[in-house]
Amino acid sequence: MQIGIDTFVETTLASGRAPGELGAERVRQLLEEIELADRSGVDVYGIGEHHREEYIASAPAILLAAAAARTQNIRLTSAVTVLSSDDPVRVFQDFATLDLISQGRAEIIVGRGSFIESYPLFGYDTKHYDELFSEKLDLLLHLRDQVRVQWEGKHRASLTGQGVWPRPLQTQLPIRLGVGGTPESFVRAGMLGLPLTVAIIGGQPHRFRPLIDLYREAGRRAGHASESLDVAIHVVGFLADTPQQAADTLWPAYSTTFTRIGRERGWPPATRAADTIARKAWTVSDALGGVSRITLMMSGGPIPHTAMLHSIHLLGAGVAPQLHGIVPQNATPVKEKS
Repeated sequence: MQIGIDTFVETTLASGRAPGELGAERVRQLLEEIELADRSGVDVYGIGEHHREEYIASAPAILLAAAAARTQNIRLTSAVTVLSSDDPVRVFQDFATLDLISQGRAEIIVGRGSFIESYPLFGYDTKHYDELFSEKLDLLLHLRDQVRVQWEGKHRASLTGQGVWPRPLQTQLPIRLGVGGTPESFVRAGMLGLPLTVAIIGGQPHRFRPLIDLYREAGRRAGHASESLDVAIHVVGFLADTPQQAADTLWPAYSTTFTRIGRERGWPPATRAADTIARKAWTVSDALGGVSRITLMMSGGPIPHTAMLHSIHLLGAGVAPQLHGIVPQNATPVKEKS
């Protein structure tokens, strides 16, 4: 099993500092964090696209390219690319270029996005929310598999055999489908035979087993090999020397961010019980019928840089070697690494 980290590159609001100065510092910290993750043995690092004041992640491919030039082994991915409000040709070109810079370590996780700020920003109507994604995913898959594409759609100009370059170093640029809790999204991924990344932001992972079973059944009925129906999960988690230290460090940032977002969406306030989601890393694969990768959203809000570096070191040096080995059935988590 692979272990990884996801981030939205959170920053501190209302600090009194110039946005550019604050952003430059946060990007410097981000690159230090990814470099340490690479040295420590973390398998994958993802940056999620967001267009909000508190996140410096509107252009993940650029940040990942900067990280690619400073790392050797870690895989670099979006988490997710909001494909519905982007252009698939440009997305493919950006990540093919990232693949060349990283010498074959790029991936794309595409989704419809959990926030909708990018839709009006780029001139799209949210009433076409699902239609936009279906059409653009179809084009992106054509671009992945063909150099010169014949394609016609409703929301983008047709392609009539134009070549799309550069081509990635990898024979096929990996594309995963990022999903939340919509059954139709799981079925779509299965029918297309695409690897799946499931965002589990709250509650227990085992609740998603019926949806993952739906994905696998849809893939089987569509004739896809079982090994192509790969499942990864994204959860909130943080590491420190003890579980209590991890909770105490994560909670202030997590509660502030998710309570603020909750007010926008009508959710109840975040509770402290929510900060122990990642403590069952050893058993979650069995609960979901087998997963290949777990990525941790290690903040949810600004966390001190030194604490983040220590957490990354623990993840790579302590947890990753255990997950890379063969884990017995019904194994229990190592709590001091939670």
